[in-house]
Amino acid sequence: MDVSTCLKSLLLAIRQYRNNRSALNASQLQKHIEVSENIYLWVLFSGQVLPSECLSGLMEVAGDPNTSHALTGSIISLLAQFASDGEAKEALHSSYNFTGTLASIIHCNRSTPEEPLVLQCLNVLQRLTYSVRTQHCASHIHELISFLMQHVQSSNDDIVKACLGLMANLCRHDISVQSHIKSQSNVKAFYRALINFLGHNCLTVVVFALSILSSLTLNEEVGQKLFNAKNIHQTFQLIFNITVNGDGTLTRNYAVDLLVDLLKNPKIADYLTKYKHLSVCLSEVLGLLHNKDPDTASKVMELLVSLCSVPVLRKLICETVLRPPAPRLQPATRKGVQARGSEPSLALVHWVTSPLDGPEQCYMQALSLLTELFEEAIDSSLCSSAQSFVELLLQEVLVLLQSPDFTEGEQLLKKRCLRAGRVDQRIVTPLSLTMTSNCRENVQVALRILFEAAPLPDFPSVILGDSIAANNAYRQKDSELSIRSSPASEDVSFVGKSFPMMHAEPSGSTCQSIDSLIEKLQNGVELQEKVKDVHMSEIIDVYEQKLSALACKESRLQDLLEAKALALSQADRLIAQYRCQRAQAEAEARKLASLLKDTERKKENLQTELNDHLLEVERLKSDSQQLLEHNGRLQEVADQHQELKGTYNQLLKKLLNDFYLLRTLAEVAEKEQQIKCLKKDVLQKERKITGEKKQQEEQIHEMEENISILRKELNKTEQARKDTSIKASSLELQKSQLEAKLEKMEEELSKHTHMIAMIHSLSSGKLKGDATANLSL
Repeated sequence: MDVSTCLKSLLLAIRQYRNNRSALNASQLQKHIEVSENIYLWVLFSGQVLPSECLSGLMEVAGDPNTSHALTGSIISLLAQFASDGEAKEALHSSYNFTGTLASIIHCNRSTPEEPLVLQCLNVLQRLTYSVRTQHCASHIHELISFLMQHVQSSNDDIVKACLGLMANLCRHDISVQSHIKSQSNVKAFYRALINFLGHNCLTVVVFALSILSSLTLNEEVGQKLFNAKNIHQTFQLIFNITVNGDGTLTRNYAVDLLVDLLKNPKIADYLTKYKHLSVCLSEVLGLLHNKDPDTASKVMELLVSLCSVPVLRKLICETVLRPPAPRLQPATRKGVQARGSEPSLALVHWVTSPLDGPEQCYMQALSLLTELFEEAIDSSLCSSAQSFVELLLQEVLVLLQSPDFTEGEQLLKKRCLRAGRVDQRIVTPLSLTMTSNCRENVQVALRILFEAAPLPDFPSVILGDSIAANNAYRQKDSELSIRSSPASEDVSFVGKSFPMMHAEPSGSTCQSIDSLIEKLQNGVELQEKVKDVHMSEIIDVYEQKLSALACKESRLQDLLEAKALALSQADRLIAQYRCQRAQAEAEARKLASLLKDTERKKENLQTELNDHLLEVERLKSDSQQLLEHNGRLQEVADQHQELKGTYNQLLKKLLNDFYLLRTLAEVAEKEQQIKCLKKDVLQKERKITGEKKQQEEQIHEMEENISILRKELNKTEQARKDTSIKASSLELQKSQLEAKLEKMEEELSKHTHMIAMIHSLSSGKLKGDATANLSL
């Protein structure tokens, strides 16, 4: 069965089940769901009409409280398979409101939290909301938070772990959720429960509790006591132990996220720089880069990038990566890479060039980490140590910048272009160093890379030119200083003998040597013994040139520091703008939610009024039926009148006959009296029929007025529904349900209107017949 046929069969089964929720249709739908597990991911989330209808139908069936737990669990299992993919996860979260559906299922089964369906929903929600911000206006989110706060103290460890993990996801980077939790009446008991979990025997539970506490209380008094100088070192040890020795990816991910969030606090970042086991922990963390699991390596690199935000830690990581203890080999062949497999730098090269079908974050995080390392290595003593690594990296990067194969799939081609674009922006520093190198092969490789990368859009040519110019200026100053110091070095040969390691030492050792030399020049004791025939001014001139070179370098570093400070201020401003916009968006969402609630309340009121009017229509219908019955009785009276009229005519003929036979006058007078009585009866019945006719006309007029009022209110209801659909576009499903209900009401109203019109026509016809009879009489 092809994909299209499979999706059509699934959609047909969904519609059949929605029309008739029988056990047979439920079993058929469950079979189609099992068959649909083999459908490709890109087909379901391609944005086409048929897959979208299937997903929307599955969401509706799963969110229905009347659906069986077995069928709901099958649908959740099917959709949970796609939660690992980034785009599918985002589509489930934003386009199809899978989060709200799962929250509503938990809310409907809140009285039985031990049900397997509730635990399944909690686990899927934990996967779905990881590193994703939940919409605060989504349905049943507040009820879900209350459920989690209540059941973190459950006796079932699986429920506790799932509740804590989901709560950690919802609290992280979501101020609205944090504010809602803090506004609850049982928040203090919730804090006490979380603090008690810090002594739990399961490390996963401990990390979940720490993550929630850091999100809620890091900048409050409770958090300052919890993460003070005494306790923070134990937290660091716990996080590094879980990161290095963790037995599962889930716990390691949350531990890394916790440390990343804690590093955003300057005080805690300062505590980490003073942590005594930091060097050993960093070495062990860097060793995880050799892990074959791309998800683990990606999370480790995310941690390292976050650590590089602290200058002291970035320098330490750079030294650990670029100055390994083992002897370095020249990157002649790929076999050399295998020989140096224990070095973190080679692991970074491996992940940068990892296959595109792997996780996208893996090679992206590797590129980000390399950027941090090269920014630290530039203009420092690590520059020479990074030379061989740069040569190896350039060879690999050249392969990444080659033209892609357009016969590849759309997804792989997109990932290839994304990685190549990240390499437009991250290779400026090593490329500028290599283009100004003295090695001919390195310059040729750099030119080949530049030839491939320059045509790409957004190529940072200005930044590259500035970097090359800065490197050239720095080299020119070094050459000028070396030329100016060469004559003095010929006369003062003892300088090279006394300080042979000056140019090979780091800048700190150079400054110490210069300070010691100045001190010796001021004392004049040793120089008088060793340099009796050397001009003191030439020696001082040499070291003044060295001092000026160091001052120039210091000014350049100061400029870089000012540029970084400006960038940080701009970033802070952008963050503030983003937070302001997010607050405005949340306020707008809350406003729309309140409007939606008002609209639903108005809809309920209108529904109540409509029900009352329908009852009134039913009452009028019964009155009309009674009028019809009364008309029938009047018709019988009219028939009797006709019979009496015939009798009268017969009697009149008989009277005439009797008159002609010479009957007595007494009989004639008696007959005349009978005729008068009959006329009187006829007049009374005509008056009665006329009064009843007027009463019926008044009742019909009242019914028509009620119908016009109902139509006006229905028009108002339709206008309110249209306004609500414009303001709350995210509630399309509820709108469609409301329209369906209104259409049914309009159909019923049209039926009632038609029936009333028929009654009116029937009653009008009969009344005309009665009037004709009276006129003839």
